Amino acid sequence: MGIGITSTQNSNTPSIVTSAGTALVANPARIGWAIQNVGTNPLFVLLGSGATSSVFHFVIKGGTGDSDGLGGSLSFFDGTIYDGIITVAGTSPKFVVLEVAP
Repeated sequence: MGIGITSTQNSNTPSIVTSAGTALVANPARIGWAIQNVGTNPLFVLLGSGATSSVFHFVIKGGTGDSDGLGGSLSFFDGTIYDGIITVAGTSPKFVVLEVAP
Protein backbone atom coordinates (compact mmCIF):
# COMPACT_ATOMS: atom_id res chain seq x y z
CA MET A 1 0.00 0.00 0.00
CA GLY A 2 1.17 3.51 -0.75
CA ILE A 3 1.54 6.36 1.68
CA GLY A 4 -1.82 7.57 2.97
CA ILE A 5 -3.71 4.48 1.76
CA THR A 6 -5.48 2.30 4.31
CA SER A 7 -6.64 -1.22 3.57
CA THR A 8 -9.45 -2.96 5.44
CA GLN A 9 -11.98 -5.70 4.97
CA ASN A 10 -14.25 -4.66 7.85
CA SER A 11 -17.64 -3.07 7.23
CA ASN A 12 -21.03 -3.19 8.88
CA THR A 13 -23.72 -5.61 7.66
CA PRO A 14 -26.08 -3.74 5.31
CA SER A 15 -29.77 -3.47 6.04
CA ILE A 16 -32.53 -1.11 5.03
CA VAL A 17 -33.31 1.45 7.73
CA THR A 18 -36.85 2.87 7.74
CA SER A 19 -36.81 5.33 10.61
CA ALA A 20 -35.36 8.75 11.34
CA GLY A 21 -32.71 9.13 14.01
CA THR A 22 -29.22 7.70 14.31
CA ALA A 23 -27.70 6.39 11.08
CA LEU A 24 -24.25 5.80 12.61
CA VAL A 25 -23.07 6.06 16.20
CA ALA A 26 -19.78 7.80 16.92
CA ASN A 27 -16.80 5.61 16.07
CA PRO A 28 -13.26 7.03 16.37
CA ALA A 29 -11.96 4.07 14.32
CA ARG A 30 -14.16 4.93 11.30
CA ILE A 31 -12.17 5.31 8.07
CA GLY A 32 -15.10 5.78 5.71
CA TRP A 33 -18.87 5.87 5.45
CA ALA A 34 -21.70 6.15 2.94
CA ILE A 35 -25.48 6.55 2.94
CA GLN A 36 -27.77 5.80 0.00
CA ASN A 37 -31.39 6.89 -0.11
CA VAL A 38 -33.49 3.95 -1.35
CA GLY A 39 -36.81 5.69 -0.68
CA THR A 40 -38.71 8.23 -2.75
CA ASN A 41 -38.53 11.20 -0.35
CA PRO A 42 -35.52 13.45 0.39
CA LEU A 43 -33.29 12.32 3.26
CA PHE A 44 -31.79 15.03 5.50
CA VAL A 45 -28.37 14.15 6.97
CA LEU A 46 -26.72 15.89 9.92
CA LEU A 47 -23.16 15.33 11.09
CA GLY A 48 -24.24 15.39 14.71
CA SER A 49 -27.35 14.71 16.82
CA GLY A 50 -30.83 15.92 16.01
CA ALA A 51 -31.30 16.00 12.22
CA THR A 52 -34.55 17.61 11.05
CA SER A 53 -35.82 18.88 7.71
CA SER A 54 -34.56 22.32 8.74
CA VAL A 55 -31.35 21.34 10.62
CA PHE A 56 -29.05 19.31 8.36
CA HIS A 57 -25.76 19.37 6.43
CA PHE A 58 -26.82 17.42 3.33
CA VAL A 59 -30.00 16.46 1.46
CA ILE A 60 -29.95 13.17 -0.44
CA LYS A 61 -32.58 13.01 -3.18
CA GLY A 62 -35.06 10.16 -3.33
CA GLY A 63 -35.56 7.80 -6.24
CA THR A 64 -38.50 7.80 -8.63
CA GLY A 65 -39.69 4.45 -7.24
CA ASP A 66 -39.13 2.49 -4.07
CA SER A 67 -35.62 0.91 -4.01
CA ASP A 68 -35.14 1.62 -7.74
CA GLY A 69 -31.44 2.51 -7.31
CA LEU A 70 -32.01 6.07 -8.51
CA GLY A 71 -31.87 7.71 -5.08
CA GLY A 72 -28.86 9.83 -4.26
CA SER A 73 -25.95 8.87 -2.07
CA LEU A 74 -23.35 10.54 0.10
CA SER A 75 -19.95 9.06 0.85
CA PHE A 76 -16.70 9.96 2.54
CA PHE A 77 -13.67 7.71 2.05
CA ASP A 78 -10.84 10.17 1.36
CA GLY A 79 -9.28 12.94 3.40
CA THR A 80 -10.64 13.83 6.81
CA ILE A 81 -13.41 11.41 7.83
CA TYR A 82 -16.10 12.55 10.27
CA ASP A 83 -16.25 9.95 13.06
CA GLY A 84 -19.03 11.36 15.24
CA ILE A 85 -22.73 10.50 15.34
CA ILE A 86 -24.64 10.87 12.06
CA THR A 87 -28.40 11.37 12.19
CA VAL A 88 -31.08 11.51 9.50
CA ALA A 89 -34.59 12.88 9.12
CA GLY A 90 -37.27 12.94 6.48
CA THR A 91 -40.77 11.82 5.57
CA SER A 92 -40.85 8.00 5.59
CA PRO A 93 -37.04 7.68 5.41
CA LYS A 94 -35.61 4.56 3.78
CA PHE A 95 -31.85 4.22 3.41
CA VAL A 96 -28.84 1.95 3.67
CA VAL A 97 -25.66 2.95 5.44
CA LEU A 98 -22.08 1.69 5.16
CA GLU A 99 -19.39 2.16 7.78
CA VAL A 100 -15.82 1.00 7.20
CA ALA A 101 -13.40 0.58 10.11
CA PRO A 102 -10.12 -1.32 10.56
